[in-house]
Amino acid sequence: MQTRSFGRDPHQLSLLGFGAQRIVDEHDCTEEQAIAIIRHAAERGVNYFDTAPSYSDGQSETRVGLGLQGLRDKVWIATKTAERTRDAALRDLEGSLKRLQTDYVDEWRLHNIMRPHELESVFAKGGALEALLEAREQGLVRKLSISGHTDPRLLAEAIRRFPFDSALVALSALDHFIYSFAHEFVPQAVEQGVAVIGMKVMAVGKLAPWYEQALRYTWSLPVATAILGVSSMDELEADIAAAERFVPMNDIERVDFFGQIMPHVRADVLRWKASEWMSGEWYQLPEITFGKGR
Repeated sequence: MQTRSFGRDPHQLSLLGFGAQRIVDEHDCTEEQAIAIIRHAAERGVNYFDTAPSYSDGQSETRVGLGLQGLRDKVWIATKTAERTRDAALRDLEGSLKRLQTDYVDEWRLHNIMRPHELESVFAKGGALEALLEAREQGLVRKLSISGHTDPRLLAEAIRRFPFDSALVALSALDHFIYSFAHEFVPQAVEQGVAVIGMKVMAVGKLAPWYEQALRYTWSLPVATAILGVSSMDELEADIAAAERFVPMNDIERVDFFGQIMPHVRADVLRWKASEWMSGEWYQLPEITFGKGR
């Protein structure tokens, strides 16, 4: 398993990250199956596990905690808060730590900053950023993160205001063409030493016919890791095999791939780029004027 450094930190993450959103009953994955999948992933060199309290009302975190028992010092656990205030975010973290059965998480992130007012809320007095800072000071979290699916300008402004350790962003090949994090965020993040974590790699399954090319596109970007959702052992084995044989995509391959997938650059496909979450209508870029010196 190829590894890459975590931004400014030399810690090595597996190229393949484990997306734990689907190891739940909702995706026909039992607790027994989930534990087996998680442990097998760790045995095969996957050391990055991403979850959130909002994934099936905490069931994802619970199963990650069960699956990683006895492996805590060998893995990196990232979880999130969708809350925008200090107090609510800290309550989120308290629940996450209990479900994950750990004293700390390696990475705690502000989940899905989508609109300008959300960014202002987390940075305001009493905002969720205060929770991240307090939790790090108390040793409950180690790295501070932020995520976004929709508007790269918001995350670019976030890392300008504050030295986040990482950012989880939508980096499928389809995202390349509309509100592109690859174009409008990744270069700035790399320059600042912010670890880039890729998500939405398979575009919610729409890129399945181009499975290998989709993975190679995202892994060829300067990402620390890219998370793939897993709900079965067969899916995990396929992802591991792809990671183990990965070679970067060259320009000719990329252009050919783009030509094949361009018909799918549509609002009903890229629903995370929607005006309302997953509505299937394009997000309309708002006029944004950020304060100087923030």
